[in-house]
Amino acid sequence: MDEHSPQFPPEPPDPWAPPPQPGAGASVPPDPRHPPYYGSNPYQPESPHYPYPGTGAFPPYGGQAVPGGAGTGQPGDTNPLYPPGGAYSAPGQPWAGRGVPGSQERRRGLLFLAALTLAVALVGGGVGGAIGYNAASDSGSRHSSSALAIPISSSKLPAPTGSVQAVAAKVLPSVVSIDVSNLPNNRSVFPGFPGLPGGDNGGNVVEGSGSGVVLSSDGLILTNNHVAGAGDLAVTFQNGRTVRAKLVQSDKTTDLAVIKADGVTDAAPISFGRSADLAVGQEVVAIGSPLGLSGTVTSGIVSALHRPIQPQDSGAGDGTNPPVIDGIQTDAPINPGNSGGALVDMNGNLIGITSAIASLGGGLGGQSGSIGLGFAIPVDQARVIADKLAKGEAPAHALLGVEVRSSPDLAQRGALINRVSAGGPADKAGLKKGDLVTKIDNRPIDTNDGLVASVHSHQPGDKVTLTYIRGNETKDVDVILGSDAK
Repeated sequence: MDEHSPQFPPEPPDPWAPPPQPGAGASVPPDPRHPPYYGSNPYQPESPHYPYPGTGAFPPYGGQAVPGGAGTGQPGDTNPLYPPGGAYSAPGQPWAGRGVPGSQERRRGLLFLAALTLAVALVGGGVGGAIGYNAASDSGSRHSSSALAIPISSSKLPAPTGSVQAVAAKVLPSVVSIDVSNLPNNRSVFPGFPGLPGGDNGGNVVEGSGSGVVLSSDGLILTNNHVAGAGDLAVTFQNGRTVRAKLVQSDKTTDLAVIKADGVTDAAPISFGRSADLAVGQEVVAIGSPLGLSGTVTSGIVSALHRPIQPQDSGAGDGTNPPVIDGIQTDAPINPGNSGGALVDMNGNLIGITSAIASLGGGLGGQSGSIGLGFAIPVDQARVIADKLAKGEAPAHALLGVEVRSSPDLAQRGALINRVSAGGPADKAGLKKGDLVTKIDNRPIDTNDGLVASVHSHQPGDKVTLTYIRGNETKDVDVILGSDAK
């Protein structure tokens, strides 16, 4: 050690050293049997490793090397508790590690670094603790805040054009809730939900509710026949006003009816769109009173077009086939009580009258609610019928003059003609029993209901082109549709 070497105070007594033996000197030369280890083992440090502060050796382990060679300082020694560099001596002898050259300087350097690190850690911890305490103290006393004390922010936002919000704002005033009482036994205003919402399970009265759309400012309202076809009526407008109403005219074939609210002069008529312009995937909004919850708004898309749906309480139709509606299918949630309500496009224009749902068993009245399969009467058809009903007139429906059933051949779908009415439109066009109708104009016909629905979507006097198969030959024929008016 020269004059430039750092000076350290004398080393304190080693608490781990064994008691001195008689005749033992203060310094013991290294044991030649256990030379210092300087990292020849690649799994050990490249310099002596002394984990115990103030000593360059390990405490005795019974005076013997650890079994398995651990702590022997030989290659392969991987005992983590007793790393090499402090080889074990015989019982009662000083530890060989105390004579390792340079061990004093290294030990003191390690002590200095450890003390410095500890001091930094303590200072850092103290600073962090002080900062944390002050922050907590400030927030708890001088800068306390509460959500209850913050001024309330308005959630009212302008409705973006074409949004459901904008559609609802426009259409809600034109949709009403209809309450029905004193219905004849076994009648229900809920399609597919007989007896809802109840009655006395066998009594003479069943009550319920439905929906309707305003046609005129003086209270003409379009709804379903199965809602308003019988019973006493009351109408509730969006502003909460409730008045009595009476039936003007109804039509079982299309399941439509017009009623008139008493003493109304300022109702908001709905605006009409065109169902012929609809496309599958187009966004739509349904508004009505499901389960009596007036003004309920739901949204979805047009899932399909030209779905044949048999209306409730439809009667016998034209005497040859039951009435079938050429329905719009939507996944906008529709539930019992939505009947007669509005299906509108994203401009708020009426495109259909919600009328029916497909349902599974297990829900109310033995049926479930919406499963994403709702159906509406196309407005192009509903508007023509409503015009007649509002005048108190019975509407006429297009007629082909055939009785049909679905094709029994799954590989050749269509409507198979079972009977042709003499002198009717089909008879005049030359159609015969056994002909298989596969298309009307450009619309494919898959079933008998598909043919009836397609015919009913037209008006009496319309000319259509039928494609049919007779034997192995496919033919086209033009037909002038007749009328079921008596």
